[in-house]
Amino acid sequence: MSLTAEQTIEALRAAGEPTRLRILALLAGEELSVMELSRVLDQSQPRVSRHLKLMTDAGLIERFPDGARVFYRVSHDVDARRLTDTVLDLLDDAEGEADHARLDAVRDERATAAAAYFETVAPSWDRIRSLYVSESAVESAIARAAGPGPFDRVVDLGTGSGRMLTLLGSKARMSIGLDLSQNMLNIARANVVKAGLDKVELRHGDIFATRLPNQSADLVLVHQVLHYLVDPAAAVAEAARLVSPGGKLLIVDFAPHDLEQLRDEHQHRRLGFADEEIGRWLAEAGLDASASIALPPDTAGLTVTIWTATRPAIAKRSVA
Repeated sequence: MSLTAEQTIEALRAAGEPTRLRILALLAGEELSVMELSRVLDQSQPRVSRHLKLMTDAGLIERFPDGARVFYRVSHDVDARRLTDTVLDLLDDAEGEADHARLDAVRDERATAAAAYFETVAPSWDRIRSLYVSESAVESAIARAAGPGPFDRVVDLGTGSGRMLTLLGSKARMSIGLDLSQNMLNIARANVVKAGLDKVELRHGDIFATRLPNQSADLVLVHQVLHYLVDPAAAVAEAARLVSPGGKLLIVDFAPHDLEQLRDEHQHRRLGFADEEIGRWLAEAGLDASASIALPPDTAGLTVTIWTATRPAIAKRSVA
């Protein structure tokens, strides 16, 4: 539905202030918390929150709580996003350079902390990953959701210790695992060898820019990765890009929860994901989502959700 004249005027009024334009330019790149925006803008959190409320009320941006934190992103509404893009295209890019430089510093801090964490915990990664869930139940459900195979190519993004490769590798003619941590990749190599798998490639790679060909894998896995990422929607889009016609994407992550300590202790950025959010990202990526599978913990802990989506197969042309 197109914006009415009144809605358009209200949105333009909401954007028509220097700080709010700066905020829009920052949120056009990624979702950010109030605290992060306050640091980049060098303004108090109450002041930034007032600007955010005005733009949220006008439909330019979206607010979503995540545990004790609140994040913001540009609206996913097509007309609102087109209006935002038009406004930002009129701005002088040089005016936002200082903001983006400060945002880069915030990103660098996050990346450094995350890299140090993963390099440190790599030897005990599987044990840490099992602190809150029954991995045996989750892995059985993943195997069922993946299907019997055989798969021509399996791609595991953020492979960690390589557990998904060893779980499903026997069903694959060829597998690729990507991770940014060299220590994790070394552990994955040892686990792959131990499992007797010889058609597995382990690469240093970025989940946001895998450099793998379009629609080149019939099974793509994103297992317990999204909650670490600054832009999980972009990671889902990149994962979906790799799925071949008739192929499948499996996302495994936590349902929404409120264990705030995971942010500081284990570098979690997001405290789980709702079905509606993941479903929208999958649809935007051109995949058909199936009903999600929720796996509650045996005792107190976190619920794990498995989201499955497929790329429609190319219909065969009839021969006259």
